[in-house]
Amino acid sequence: MNDLKVVLLEDDNSLSESLKTFIDGADGYSCVGAFADCQPMLKYIKKLDADVLIIDIALPGMSSMKCIKEVKAACPDLAILALTIYEEDVLLLDAICTGACGYFVKETPLSGLLEKIKEACEGGAPMSSNITRKVIDYFQKRKPVQNKKSAYGLTSREQQILVDLVEGHNFKAIADSLFISKETVRFHFRNIYKKLHVHSQSEAVAKAIKESLI
Repeated sequence: MNDLKVVLLEDDNSLSESLKTFIDGADGYSCVGAFADCQPMLKYIKKLDADVLIIDIALPGMSSMKCIKEVKAACPDLAILALTIYEEDVLLLDAICTGACGYFVKETPLSGLLEKIKEACEGGAPMSSNITRKVIDYFQKRKPVQNKKSAYGLTSREQQILVDLVEGHNFKAIADSLFISKETVRFHFRNIYKKLHVHSQSEAVAKAIKESLI
């Protein structure tokens, strides 16, 4: 099995080096690029063919939100994890609503990072239920549009999984609740993403709420 390839975008050299060393030292993971600001990273991101980008959401220069948008435009299948000082950071919600699929708090032990990277690569959204609720509330407060539930051709099972997705359940929880395997859940996720024309769980959640798909 190939290593999960990670790119780092962090302007704190000490933290960046610690993350790089930790990721490279973990079996099945490799850091294929480490950058201190957005522009050089954007120049090479396609060539690096990474699976996950870990981005500090408080970078100098180009805003992290603009950087996330440009990364998603260039590499729509790349999973993005926001790196934050604390979970209550107001920028964190912006990062997730912009395209990040989850986040990692800098003070959290590094041992938890690998699990978040793996979950993000599998199409999950590594975030707390509190943040998931804030994302849902954010989109629910926006002006609703006409219901388009039937426009995307979602099956009843896909709609059921989409509901679980919006509620913040992970692959295992969804699989257990529906008495199916995680591989089957991943299969449904891929179909949902394809039908909704999205590339991440956060995008699917946003679209499901904004367009009243659930």
